[in-house]
Amino acid sequence: MRKTLILLTSIFLIGLQHTILAQSKPFVPAGFKVPDTLQNEHFRIRMLTVNDVVKDYDAVMSSIEHLKAMYPTSSWPSKDLTFEQDLIDLGWHQKEFQMRSSFAYTVVSIDENKVLGCLYINPTTKGDYDASITMWVRASEVDNGLDPILFDSVKMWISKEWPFKKVAYPGREINWTDWKSMN
Repeated sequence: MRKTLILLTSIFLIGLQHTILAQSKPFVPAGFKVPDTLQNEHFRIRMLTVNDVVKDYDAVMSSIEHLKAMYPTSSWPSKDLTFEQDLIDLGWHQKEFQMRSSFAYTVVSIDENKVLGCLYINPTTKGDYDASITMWVRASEVDNGLDPILFDSVKMWISKEWPFKKVAYPGREINWTDWKSMN
């Protein structure tokens, strides 16, 4: 297990260096204060960290079929996803957030007892977009109507609080096939 963690950490660091070097300009301006949270009566959105792994893993594993339908061109998540792999993913997201190269947020219940979903804000070179944003809610929250509430809340937050001029919402406003084929 220790050797596996060392190997995965090494792969992570090499990949992170490649990601950083691949970005020709900062994703957000140096003086931009990245928002800490977005909260309303339905949820709180805050930075995703390794400390969220237990609740995040539960949300992902209880929603595999739903997530596969939302992200049909992705291999994530697999039924074989381990707790350790999820921890590494969260560590990756946390470090990218700290480095301001992309931003992953967890969507939690107001009391923080449950992860309700996630939000990913990533740079893109596709089309004339300067950001690509995806998000999901756990399967158990879909019937409660949380997904459109999350999407509308995030769109408003991004337009008011973030410096992006043109944002893509693949899988929502752009279908995945068109998004994948876009230059």
